[in-house]
Amino acid sequence: MQVVLHPEADAEAQAAALWYDEQRPGLGDEFLAEVSAVLQRIEGAPHSFPRWPDVGETAQPVRKAMMHRFPYVVAFEVHADHVLVLAIAHGTRRPLYWVARTTERPG
Repeated sequence: MQVVLHPEADAEAQAAALWYDEQRPGLGDEFLAEVSAVLQRIEGAPHSFPRWPDVGETAQPVRKAMMHRFPYVVAFEVHADHVLVLAIAHGTRRPLYWVARTTERPG
């Protein structure tokens, strides 16, 4: 299933990579490599990831995939023909700031 990044999720990944490169040259590339690995895991089995608790009622359940080396999480929705990555977010900063990116609320 094709994985599509929300433009803001892509910007988040790039910004985090730049920050990591400032900490140590090459670390940003390592961060992006882990993002890529997580996206491949999601592409292969999107329904195997847990639903994100406390998101509330959305048209599509939001799922999460944790990164192993970096303290980031990938929030995504599974649609019939694609997976939409809503955010590549730091695990403890600004919780749920990306919820407005979810598909419309049911009703």
